[in-house]
Amino acid sequence: MNHSMRLAMFNEFCPLKLLQVADTRFASVVVTLKRLKLIKRCLQAMAISDQWASYREDDVGKAQKVKDMILSDLWWDNIDYILEFIAPIYEMLRIADIDKPCLHLVYEMWDSMIEKVKVVIYRHEGLEDDQYSSFWGVVNDILIDRWTKNSTPLHYLAHSLNPK
Repeated sequence: MNHSMRLAMFNEFCPLKLLQVADTRFASVVVTLKRLKLIKRCLQAMAISDQWASYREDDVGKAQKVKDMILSDLWWDNIDYILEFIAPIYEMLRIADIDKPCLHLVYEMWDSMIEKVKVVIYRHEGLEDDQYSSFWGVVNDILIDRWTKNSTPLHYLAHSLNPK
């Protein structure tokens, strides 16, 4: 966004604009990764274009690194994986961040979200439920610590009074 020549080149290849998301915005990294997925083809077309050569002349090393990442299937697969296992967390937070009463749903949403994250990680790693995943262990510890830190007896009471 701060490089006018590169931004002008990008704008020629893509009808969507790049987003400049503030770090303080809710899930700014997720928003940025989703936008990258939407503009993937545009970025790839730009990186293989003749115009890219003019960018290369400024800093060949940086230009090559950017081009390699944009054209790398592994890099895009990693973005897909990140978005896939973050999706249940993001969705739960979005549901809980509304003006309607949902305190009675938080307990159940939290359990459901943890299971969905586990399924995504285990599927990606090709593991069965009874096998151990070190990545899942770290993620699970973070999620459980967050729940333990933020849950209150009020959550439990609201859940127990939910007629569902």
